[in-house]
Amino acid sequence: MNRRLLVVALLIGLHVFIGVTLIPDLSLGLFGSVLAWGYLVLSAVLMRFGVLVRGAGSALLAWSGLAIFALLRAFVLVVASLLGWESAAIGRGSALAVIVAVAAVTLFGVLNARRTARVVERDIALRDLPPGLEGFSIVQLSDIHVGPTIKQGYIDAIVRRVNGLSPDLIVITGDLVDGGVADLADDIAPLAQLSARHGTYVVTGNHEYYSGADSWIAEFERLGMAVLLNRHVQLEHGHARMVLAGIADYSAELFRPNHRSDPVAAFAGAPDDVPRILLAHQPRSAKAALEVGCDLQLSGHTHGGQFWPWMHFVRWQQPWVAGLQRVGEMQIYISRGTGYWGPPLRFGAPSEITRIRLVRAV
Repeated sequence: MNRRLLVVALLIGLHVFIGVTLIPDLSLGLFGSVLAWGYLVLSAVLMRFGVLVRGAGSALLAWSGLAIFALLRAFVLVVASLLGWESAAIGRGSALAVIVAVAAVTLFGVLNARRTARVVERDIALRDLPPGLEGFSIVQLSDIHVGPTIKQGYIDAIVRRVNGLSPDLIVITGDLVDGGVADLADDIAPLAQLSARHGTYVVTGNHEYYSGADSWIAEFERLGMAVLLNRHVQLEHGHARMVLAGIADYSAELFRPNHRSDPVAAFAGAPDDVPRILLAHQPRSAKAALEVGCDLQLSGHTHGGQFWPWMHFVRWQQPWVAGLQRVGEMQIYISRGTGYWGPPLRFGAPSEITRIRLVRAV
């Protein structure tokens, strides 16, 4: 069974399990039960369609919480039955508790997603960091996903918060958008106001390729954000130098063969006696980055799982979920993302604006 069919089967199974275990104990009556089952059938059909067009992962992310609560309830009922405590009251009460718990978690998730991302401070120690780069500050944004629910006001708030940090450098590690330039140009426009001593640099994420990467690359450049598409720049700061490189998304060549993610090309001609930092949307680019002598990779993509318990499944696709990690002599920082994807829900994985401060390894 291929992955797509497996996801569809999982979606259908989740809906059937929730319906069979919860609806009878909610005592909704015939009409209420028919409506509840109708809702589940409609949801399953719409989510299945979403899988086929790459969108239902976001809905599944939200539904997974309901399924987990339903599974926990089923376990509790089994234990209660073994202990001789089984009763209609326990069945109905636990079913109602699941609905209340899911509603509360969803409300918290919405509020958590819609607030302006908090600033996460992170010191990262690099070997042989030149004294002139001690304390060099990098603000990382990632996975903003400007689109159906993230609009100009949301971006304005991010820009104000970032500029208030007075960073030396701003980097955006992909997935800025979910839609075309014609629809989202006004909403993303405030990013032109980002201000840092050494400017703002961007790399493409997989969602740029879903939305017309060439058009978005041109738009990012028009807004004053330099796109590092398998290339590097040298930055001079405090009589010291560093190399900042960027690669196309790990999956880019599936959409644009000439955009194949290529760390070798990105660092071609770059000096190897200065700190070398790579912007790469997906953490799984780390192995290739290590092979070309990168010191630090900055990534996103995972959203830190975005919604419990999804963070426990991210490792099926990526080597890490979030935070500072290490592979060999290279470090990698994975942002939980500055926005969100799909439904406005974040639970157990808060969004972040990351301020990284480079320090010399002792």
